Amino acid sequence: MSLSPPPTLTPLHVRRAEPAAAGIQSFELARHDGGPLPAFTPGAHIQVRVPGGAMRRYSLASDPSDLSFYQIAVKREDPGTGGSRALVDGVKTGDTLEVSAPQNDFALAPAAPSYVMIAGGIGITPMMSMARHLVSSEGKQFRLFYLGRTSAQMAFADELSGPAFRGRVVTHCDEGDPAKSYDLWPVLEKFKGAHLYCCGPRGLMEAVRDMTGHWPVSAVHFEDFGARQAPLATDTAFTVRLARTGTTHVIPADASILETLRDAGITVSASCESGSCGTCEVKLLGGVADHRDIVLTERERPHKIMVCVSRALTPELVLDL
Repeated sequence: MSLSPPPTLTPLHVRRAEPAAAGIQSFELARHDGGPLPAFTPGAHIQVRVPGGAMRRYSLASDPSDLSFYQIAVKREDPGTGGSRALVDGVKTGDTLEVSAPQNDFALAPAAPSYVMIAGGIGITPMMSMARHLVSSEGKQFRLFYLGRTSAQMAFADELSGPAFRGRVVTHCDEGDPAKSYDLWPVLEKFKGAHLYCCGPRGLMEAVRDMTGHWPVSAVHFEDFGARQAPLATDTAFTVRLARTGTTHVIPADASILETLRDAGITVSASCESGSCGTCEVKLLGGVADHRDIVLTERERPHKIMVCVSRALTPELVLDL
């Protein structure tokens, strides 16, 4: 097992940095020579080296048909790990950011007859790329349900209320009152062949997961907007044993299995690192996992684990690594 190579980064010019909504900053990134950027597909993300050196993942909001720039929207998270604060507070128009090539774990299924998109808060970002693509390409039918707390906090709201999206977008603000939450059940009650895409707070995604339990698994897609789950006060250390090598690793209470193995120089494929994309799935050969992802089904959970977020209910887990 070897170290995962870091992504190749390209310096891009911040041609525009401006507020997209209360607490949300929009950044447009372009090549210094004005040339076209690498192509991407709707739902893709890039990795960005933020001030301070950390790498953070952000979904692209721009239309894939326009490769003159990439657009990302970043919500300033005070209790987070500092990446969003560093970008929103420290990066201005004219600055330079190092950016990876686009990758896509949330791609539109080309064979789907239509699409249902559900976005909560900053989860609108990948949906904007999808919606802009479908409108500009005169593609398949879609409905976008954009849910937020207040209208002031909803990025891209003016564009989504414009003529290009008329009849395709429903926006709803609950003012922080659960009693005013939008009822998605009439939308999800019957599976009619559409593919569903959901991005937003974990509570929203878990609710959508519950309401689509009768949908084919292949038709339901989730993307986390990048906020890592904070460790729980009850989290404790446990041991992971790798079946192929026999080595053991202590997973601290404040670190994930993925982080610990990565620090030990062990390669495990990963992308979202928030339990929503399924990239870091590993076979579970022994022990009982404390599952914290939204990907695995109840049938899969006894013998699989997402090592980016899930922990252990037994002193040791045995992984097929």
